[in-house]
Amino acid sequence: MTEFWEEAFKVKQEMWGFEPAKSTLLANDFFAEQNVKNVLIPGLGYGRNAQPFLDNGMTVTGIEISKTAIDLAQKRFGSELLIYHGSVTEMPFDNILYDGIYCYALIHLLDKKEREKLIRDCYNQLTENGFMVFTTVTKKAPIYGQGSCIDKDRYQLVGGLKMFFYERQSILEEFGEAGLFEIIEVNDVYPFYLIKCKKANN
Repeated sequence: MTEFWEEAFKVKQEMWGFEPAKSTLLANDFFAEQNVKNVLIPGLGYGRNAQPFLDNGMTVTGIEISKTAIDLAQKRFGSELLIYHGSVTEMPFDNILYDGIYCYALIHLLDKKEREKLIRDCYNQLTENGFMVFTTVTKKAPIYGQGSCIDKDRYQLVGGLKMFFYERQSILEEFGEAGLFEIIEVNDVYPFYLIKCKKANN
């Protein structure tokens, strides 16, 4: 997957523009309401989804697999962002606890074991009463069922990209033990679910 995204960023550079995703604006408003101050973004990309959190005075740390994307983000944000270079499957990169974690359109690119690890790793890096928000593609997306099926609800699409398509039941199964408390449908690039979890006091 590293090679796929490295090539994509090299060819298309800021391929999604600089406007943050609709899901990001919703997550940002939610974090602001909850007085979140310190946000971790696994799968930062070139940083387009970091700006709203920064604008609200939050500290943002990113994890990104593509060095090209990191270079683009650092060119734009300078020292405003701390970015770890590596795969989210290698989390954690630090021993800091965050009161907000935002993961946009990433988890559905992973296989089942990687998804479970990402959810667990993010949950473990939350402060008590901290929140994590994931956005993920749903089975309502027009690309669902295209390409070759490699596992239940997981397909290899044209170009080699592998994608898992969520439904509410699979969200409950994978996030149910991670403080899941709300699932919202959002029309973004594709039909997405916005998944909210809270780490309760032990």
